[in-house]
Amino acid sequence: MLKEFREFINRGNVMDLAVAVVLGAAFTAIVTSLVDDIIMPIIGIILGGIDFTGLAIQVGNATLTYGNFIQAIINFLLVAFVVFLIVRAVNRVSGHKEEEAAPAGPTPEEELLTEIRDILRAQNS
Repeated sequence: MLKEFREFINRGNVMDLAVAVVLGAAFTAIVTSLVDDIIMPIIGIILGGIDFTGLAIQVGNATLTYGNFIQAIINFLLVAFVVFLIVRAVNRVSGHKEEEAAPAGPTPEEELLTEIRDILRAQNS
């Protein structure tokens, strides 16, 4: 069992995944700091200092802090947009171009299935 585990860990895709998780965590910290420390204060100035985190409704003994939810949505959208801009810039610098998917003809399997379908239709008619 130990040998199988070692083989599993030594596979390239497991190691690649581990590296991606570590780098993703570090990258998340950078992007979160960019959004929280630079972009959100600018948006706060533009919106007149509105802080959504203070918005809440008291329902009985429970407090529904829907402002935190609104703030989380805004943070997510900003982080996603920043990541999009960074990936787009990296792709331009590295020379990657988006390839347009050319409409391909049917695969041999699709052609065979089409023929079978047509034969079955002819038999049922």
